[in-house]
Amino acid sequence: MTEYFYISLFAVVAIVVIGALLALSTVLGPRNPSPQKLLPYECGIIPTEEAKGRYPVRFATIAMLFIIFDVEVVFMYPWAVALEELQLFGLIEMAIFIIILAIAYVYIWGRGGLEWD
Repeated sequence: MTEYFYISLFAVVAIVVIGALLALSTVLGPRNPSPQKLLPYECGIIPTEEAKGRYPVRFATIAMLFIIFDVEVVFMYPWAVALEELQLFGLIEMAIFIIILAIAYVYIWGRGGLEWD
């Protein structure tokens, strides 16, 4: 039980330190806004033209699909390393995993999720 006491004590101390630092920065921090600093751009450059346009949602969708399938492939490395210990059970489990991934891939491909227009 003492382990939990020390962990909770550490969490409380961390929360108090974070709160104190936030409060100190709010109270002691400089406040000198200027019209240049109040512009919505981070770099401070005054905009001379309208924004170019928006990125298509398809870009974010393909990026998320890439990350999902990339992470799923990373799960195959520990399986390949431990295949000798897992034997037939591990092989069957990975076959099921790959089949589920293939079904998801075919579904996304059929819906046009990988088309870049």
